[in-house]
Amino acid sequence: MTRAFRDLYGVDDAFGRVEFSGRTDTAIFRDCARANGFGDDVLDAEQRRFADTYIPHLERALIEVPRGHLMPGIAAILAALDARDDVMQGLGTGNFRRGAEIKLRHFGIDEYFPACVGGFGDDAEERAEVIRIGIERLRSGASGNTRIVIVGDTPHDVAAARANGAYALGVATGRDSVADLLACGANAALDDLSDIERAIALICGS
Repeated sequence: MTRAFRDLYGVDDAFGRVEFSGRTDTAIFRDCARANGFGDDVLDAEQRRFADTYIPHLERALIEVPRGHLMPGIAAILAALDARDDVMQGLGTGNFRRGAEIKLRHFGIDEYFPACVGGFGDDAEERAEVIRIGIERLRSGASGNTRIVIVGDTPHDVAAARANGAYALGVATGRDSVADLLACGANAALDDLSDIERAIALICGS
């Protein structure tokens, strides 16, 4: 993002004071743009330009930083849930859709999200609205009584889940601890997802 902003607007380290954790790419970009004098009337157009410039930088950055890896249990849980006929998996992410697709492919889990259905950072600025949109896309006209579970590692994820009446499973793989996630309203929280049976039981309500 820093490289893309510099390419477009000639500003170095433009995101140095912008909060990233648990926020949408739209919110992150718009905070930065407003801090650099952009009016709200041009943000939609500038965000499209920014995303077009950012995506190639993201692809290169993922290759440049080989230490990136999936957190414990992720691949196994995705595979286990994919094998069930009573579970539908989707994404609720602050990433722009194209960024999310690139990250899924890079880490080899895109097969579990073939249509990349859900809510994305270019759908809305607020994470709760992203989650609402994602839930509606996944339901696709189905009953509203389905159990919805949001798995996330920040208080923003927990708040977005609660705002949409979903079960919030916190995972302390980010900077927030299990205690932090429970304190902000998570229904349950784990250190990570390495205990696959426990995680699946919480997700499936069994």
